[in-house]
Amino acid sequence: MSPTGSTPGGSADPAHPAPAHTAPPARALPGHGEAHRHVLVAIVLNRPGVLNRVASLMRARNFNIETLAVSHTDQPEVSRMTLTLRGDDMAVEQAAKQLYRLIDVLKVQDVTSDPTVEHEIALIKVRADDRNRGEVLTIADMYKAKVVDLAAESLIVEATGTEAEVDALIALLRGFGIKELVRSGTVVMSRGAGSIEEAVKR
Repeated sequence: MSPTGSTPGGSADPAHPAPAHTAPPARALPGHGEAHRHVLVAIVLNRPGVLNRVASLMRARNFNIETLAVSHTDQPEVSRMTLTLRGDDMAVEQAAKQLYRLIDVLKVQDVTSDPTVEHEIALIKVRADDRNRGEVLTIADMYKAKVVDLAAESLIVEATGTEAEVDALIALLRGFGIKELVRSGTVVMSRGAGSIEEAVKR
């Protein structure tokens, strides 16, 4: 062995000896990756203040909650929250872990990549008269929506489906003039025999 050492390729380089160690590559910080839509399901105790704590945590993490649906489960003392938000994978994963550590939060699951049944309901009040009512009804029928109220100059369409399906219907009806719109927000359930609620009971 040469007293001056050798480079990894075997050649000596006295002027530039090999460093004793190489620094590991820098790790990406949360919030610096590509942001995309995530769906989180949280099982919580049905107590005052839980919703506020969940919303406050997401606000502190600089997330904008796009939709939030809260409902009872089969257990009267337990509620279910479905949140949709946008963020990179690492940031959302950390937020979900912090969410799970909140008081009264029993279980949190990111179901974004899971096979699920996803639906939301929308009520859309559309301008419609004798001239264009037939066209509005045809569009509603294409999306399997139903008319739940009919007036001389408007009608209310009830639509259900995925967020994308409801978005597409609204985009078409917007050309006629939307007088009023309300959406429930996304609710999801994982396909198959698994159950987030049964996991809490065990």
